[in-house]
Amino acid sequence: MKNSSIIPPEKIIERLHYENPWWISKQIHEEYKRMQRRLYFDLFFPFVKEKDIRRAVVLMGPRRVGKTVMMFHAIDKLLHEGIDPQKIFFVGIDNPIYLSLSLEDLLFLGRDAVKLQNLDGCYVFFDEVQYLKDWERHLKVLVDSYPNTKFIVSGSAAAALKWHSTESGAGRFTDFMLPPLTFQEYIHLKNMDHLVLSGEIEYGEHKVPYTLTHDIKALNKEFVNYLNFGGYPEVVLSEKIQSDMGRYVKNDIVDKVLLRDLPSLYGIKDVQELNRFFTYIAYNTGNEFSYESMSRESGIPKDTLKKYLEYLESAFLIKVLNKVDINAKRLKRITSFKVYLTNPSLRTALFSPISETDAEMGNMVETAILSQWMHRENLDLTYARWKDRKEGEVDLVLLDDKKFKPVWGVEIKWSNRYFDKPQELSSLIQFCKANDFKKALVTSLDKQGVKEIGDLQFTFVPSSLYAYNIGEITLKMKNPVY
Repeated sequence: MKNSSIIPPEKIIERLHYENPWWISKQIHEEYKRMQRRLYFDLFFPFVKEKDIRRAVVLMGPRRVGKTVMMFHAIDKLLHEGIDPQKIFFVGIDNPIYLSLSLEDLLFLGRDAVKLQNLDGCYVFFDEVQYLKDWERHLKVLVDSYPNTKFIVSGSAAAALKWHSTESGAGRFTDFMLPPLTFQEYIHLKNMDHLVLSGEIEYGEHKVPYTLTHDIKALNKEFVNYLNFGGYPEVVLSEKIQSDMGRYVKNDIVDKVLLRDLPSLYGIKDVQELNRFFTYIAYNTGNEFSYESMSRESGIPKDTLKKYLEYLESAFLIKVLNKVDINAKRLKRITSFKVYLTNPSLRTALFSPISETDAEMGNMVETAILSQWMHRENLDLTYARWKDRKEGEVDLVLLDDKKFKPVWGVEIKWSNRYFDKPQELSSLIQFCKANDFKKALVTSLDKQGVKEIGDLQFTFVPSSLYAYNIGEITLKMKNPVY
């Protein structure tokens, strides 16, 4: 082994013993045992167990969404399934003690620590792999060299990892994306499943299975909590962290990504400018921007802005939504677009919690609903805006990629006004007529039901329920057993 570390191997082995308590106790650390599993765990674990295909699993996602915890939960399940504890290795690559070691060095040190003859049948977990230069090349070599060993790695700077893993690991890596908590997972983690029950709603001529609630006030209260604190498992479960979101979330998520991850991945020189730009976007989440107005208000040149938007999207901090016209045709030149945080609670971390009557609620609800849709890959989501005889806008439009036609349009409201006066939804009415739609969905504060305007049917669902159902339906699509 070409161990170039200046730290003696026995010290590194000592650290490995601490990180792998099950080698002796057959148990993972108690703190991880106590934590509830995310609903996404049942989707992830089969990739860990899969032995027929020689591939490493790359667990990706933004910071603090529970990737490390999910790895420990996978280790716990392997132990329960009778896997030899000494054939399971875990290494947190971000620890400075491992700084000058390669993945193979760490693998050999793990083998020596438990005195194994070979690595057949081992499960090897490398956490925070992005801290190792050229990790994807090293990992590919390991996958090829040890066909009877399963490698699982995690990393935070999502798209950079994804880009690397697809470029360098073609046919050797399986990507698994772990997004921020959905509202459904939040309700589950807080043991509040009693608030929801199976039911159905009327949508057009059909009755559609839909999760409902018998206590919309209580669900809305949790939804506002979710907007403020809900994207991160440990924040949801700790009032201490909620009382100091700025320190925990901002330092740990925003600052590390903006001041460390992105500059090192993309060679950004002016990190303060990037930080200022992100703060500006976070404050205005859900608003429409143009490069001109953005450049004017932030004082940053247009070309730099475009790069920053790309980097922030790659780090899974924001989502850019492009615009279509009333017939859902894409505009030839992108002049304006909307920008959303991928997680509404990021805004709370930077500024302050909001209450359900605040003016920002509309944009925060839109941000939360869009963040539920982000758990579905390859969806062509846009918003519609047009200046015809009169100006109009529809908040969310799904396009059919092949036919270049809209599939549906949704209006997102945190108010009952339009339930009482549906005729005031003039933009949505215009959009439906232009695209030959007979039905559309509109969210409300707490009202539910169907309203007819001429030959159009609008189904109203409270925003909190709509957010819950998107998460639940997505999980069912990904895991039919669920």
